[in-house]
Amino acid sequence: MKKFLFIIFYLIFIRVHSQHTYIYCGNLFDSKSGKILKNRTIIIENEKIFSVEKGFKKPKNKNINLIDLKSKTVMPGLIDMHVHIEGQSSKNSYLNEFTLNDSDIAYDAAIFANRTLMAGFTTVRDVGGRGVNVALRNAINQGKVSGPRIFTAEKAIGTTGGHADPTNGYRNELIGDPGPKDGVINSIEDAKKAVRQRYKNGADLIKITATGGVLSMAENGENPQFTVEEIKEIVNTAKDYGMHVAAHAHGDEGMYRAVLAGVRTIEHGTLMSERTMDLMIEKNAYLVPTMTAGKSVVEKANIPDYYPDIIVPKALKIGPVIQKTFSKAYSKGVRISFGTDAGVFDHGLNAKEFIYMVEAGMPETEAIQSATITNALILDKENVLGQISKGFFADIIATNDNPLDNINTLTDVIFVMKNGSVYKN
Repeated sequence: MKKFLFIIFYLIFIRVHSQHTYIYCGNLFDSKSGKILKNRTIIIENEKIFSVEKGFKKPKNKNINLIDLKSKTVMPGLIDMHVHIEGQSSKNSYLNEFTLNDSDIAYDAAIFANRTLMAGFTTVRDVGGRGVNVALRNAINQGKVSGPRIFTAEKAIGTTGGHADPTNGYRNELIGDPGPKDGVINSIEDAKKAVRQRYKNGADLIKITATGGVLSMAENGENPQFTVEEIKEIVNTAKDYGMHVAAHAHGDEGMYRAVLAGVRTIEHGTLMSERTMDLMIEKNAYLVPTMTAGKSVVEKANIPDYYPDIIVPKALKIGPVIQKTFSKAYSKGVRISFGTDAGVFDHGLNAKEFIYMVEAGMPETEAIQSATITNALILDKENVLGQISKGFFADIIATNDNPLDNINTLTDVIFVMKNGSVYKN
C-alpha cells in the first residue's frame, strides 16, 4: 500500500512540475486534412503535444508559459529530405577539400544547422558528407548546439570514378584506390561491406549515387553507375540494419535500376522517363525534386570561374530540366517528397522550394504536406513528426500570412519551436 501511494504521489509531483506551454493559434494548419483550423490552443507538456483544444483555453495556473499567435498561421515544423549540412557552395569549395580539417567543417556545420532551424526546418535528412554530420546530429540531440533533428547517411556510397568517389579530380599520386570503407564499391560483396560500414559509423540511412552528378569532378553527369544486383544488395543489407536507401540520380537508366531494386527515394530525377515514373508509382517510391539546387547551379555556372570547367556544361544542361520533370511526374501521380539540396545553395533558403513546387502546378496544401506528413512517413516517424496532434513532438512554426494563400510567407518564418523549446519568437 505504501509503495502504491508513493507511486501516485510521485506521478502527481512529476505532473505538477513538468513544463507546460499554451499556444494560441488564430490559424492552425492541420497537415493530415490539409485544412486550416480556426482558433485553437495547443497544450504542450515538456517536449510533446499534450492536446489541441478548440478556442483559446485559459492556463490553469500563472506559471504556465503562454504564447500568443492569434494573428499568425501555425503549422508543424518542416522536414527537408535532402540537405548537405556540412558545407555550402562557394568559389573555394573544391579547394576546401584539401585545406579544411573535420574540426573546421564542424564549426561551419553548426552555423548551417542553426540557420536551417531558424528557417522553420525542425528535421532534415542529411544525404552525404565526410562524417561530421554524425557528430553534429549527436551534439544537437544532446543539446550542445542548436539545429534541426538530423537523420544522416554519413558518407554516400558510389562506384570507382562515380559521383561519390571522394578522389575524383585528384592528381595521380593522390587518387589511390578507395573501397567500401570509404564508400566506394565495385561488387555485391563491396556493397554489403559499405552499408555495414555506414551503420558502424553511425548512419541512419543509406545514400547511393546511382548516376553521375553535376558537381563532381567527372565528365558524365547522368550515366548509370551501379548494376541492379549491386543496388539490390545495398537495399537488402540496409533493410537488415533498419535503414532505407536514397538514390541520387539524374540519368534515366540509373534511376530506373534504383527504383527496380527497391530504393525508397529518388533524388533530383532530372531526366526521368515515363517508364520510370510508372515504375515509381508501382513501387511506391518517392521523388525528391531539389528544384532550388537546379536553379542555383545554373545561376552559378554563368559566373566566370565559380565552378571548374568540367562542371559548367553539366550544370547548364541538368539545372533547367528539374522543374519541368517535377511538373510532369507530379501530374502523372508520382509521390513527392520535399527536399532541396541545401548546401548547393545557401542554408536557410530551403523554403524557396515551395515556391517552385507551386509554380510547377502543385497546390500549396500538397506542397506543405510533402514537407510534413509525407516526409515523416518516409522516415518511419509518422507517429511523432509532421503533425500538430496529441503525442507528437512539439515541433511548431508560424508565419505572418496563411501559406495556402501566399506560399512566399514560408520564406519568412517568425516562430520556431522544436521539442517544446522556443528557438525563434
